[in-house]
Amino acid sequence: MKIFLPALTAVLVSFAVAAEPSPPPSVSIPSFWDPDAQIERPELVGVRAVRFLTDDDYPPLDFALPDGALAGFNVDMARAVCAELQVACTIQARRWDTLVDSLLAGKGDAVAASLAATPAVRANVDFTKPYYKSPARFIVRKDSKLADATPTTLIGKAVGVIEGSAHKAYLDAFFPKIVEKTFPDVAALREALRSGQIDAAFGDGLSWAVWLGGSASADCCAFKGGPYLESKYFGEGVGIALRKEDADLRHAIDWALARLAARGVYAELYLKYFPVGFY
Repeated sequence: MKIFLPALTAVLVSFAVAAEPSPPPSVSIPSFWDPDAQIERPELVGVRAVRFLTDDDYPPLDFALPDGALAGFNVDMARAVCAELQVACTIQARRWDTLVDSLLAGKGDAVAASLAATPAVRANVDFTKPYYKSPARFIVRKDSKLADATPTTLIGKAVGVIEGSAHKAYLDAFFPKIVEKTFPDVAALREALRSGQIDAAFGDGLSWAVWLGGSASADCCAFKGGPYLESKYFGEGVGIALRKEDADLRHAIDWALARLAARGVYAELYLKYFPVGFY
């Protein structure tokens, strides 16, 4: 599954064509690779090109530019992997609900489309190690007096969360002394935060980061505390999906992802699409 992000194509087009930004001091770059690990360069015998499949309506992860070209964090990561492996790369957009079937039918070699590595999906395909996870975060108004967002500092505070979500389950388990306020969707939750009906909101860090960096937030709010990454509630993260029989290609992409992190390419792409970091 993937979490819906607002349609921000106009803003994200400017991200795609802008020069690479310098890291702001407040942005923490995530790392999912052991910098001391010694991984041998793989031999991709007979592999001349890798055919990636993606989606095109999930900005800033994958979306179409006005000229039809594909862009986004997932898309640029796929291109960077191919460059690191020194192989040709094609990227084709397909409807989200057809991606796994298209992969299994041999219409592509890998899927880079924010496909979560759930047990149900793992039953059919394999994944590389994750190249991003979307943590849970607390969000407060910038005029908030809260020094931090912890089970202690939030005692008695009104905290908003989406009804029936993993984030609500997490609050129920670890923040029992808050005054929990539930909302039917993220739009209602954001409006409650912006208007001061609640002291804090709790939700998906990635989608909140996109909102915080866009004009819709009117620079009202900021992250506080966290991040929270417990896989039981928030999943194992997002990797590149491949057919189970393509173990050599999976190993090669894992090597390339680790190299991109070590060389700073991953950080450049993260900052390009997430100037408000979600960690």
